[in-house]
Amino acid sequence: MNTIHESFKHGRNFRIGEFCHIHEDVEVGDDVTIRSFVELRPRTVVGSRVYVDSGVKTSGDCRIGDDVTLRYDCIIARGVEVGDGTFIAPQLMTENLDEVRASIGGAKIGRGVFIGTNVTLASGITICDGAVIGSKANVRKSIAEKGVYVGNPARRLE
Repeated sequence: MNTIHESFKHGRNFRIGEFCHIHEDVEVGDDVTIRSFVELRPRTVVGSRVYVDSGVKTSGDCRIGDDVTLRYDCIIARGVEVGDGTFIAPQLMTENLDEVRASIGGAKIGRGVFIGTNVTLASGITICDGAVIGSKANVRKSIAEKGVYVGNPARRLE
């Protein structure tokens, strides 16, 4: 059984699994699939042609672009923006608090970015268009140059 707020808006060809919780003021575009056990908190906006796998959670006030794939168990923090054409592998963790627990907003992820499994993105950072972030990378600073980034902390492969 799903719990869907009456203010929820969706486009054509919308599909949803079971046991989802959709809060107020959530909007999704056309051709969106939301699998089971997904929670979209207030003011989450999802573009068109998006696949949201099981267990994905948003904290609200975030934007997911068009042609995006969010694989299972991703956590999208408040204020995160995901650019068009981005692929996010399972278990992404995004943050929106700084070191003194002040909310500074989530990461701004560019267009055409590939993010590997079990990556952590710090709050307030920017990831440039076309970047590739390897599995288990811990991205603590903005990425301004296209390339492949790996490690803890993440660094560009030469």
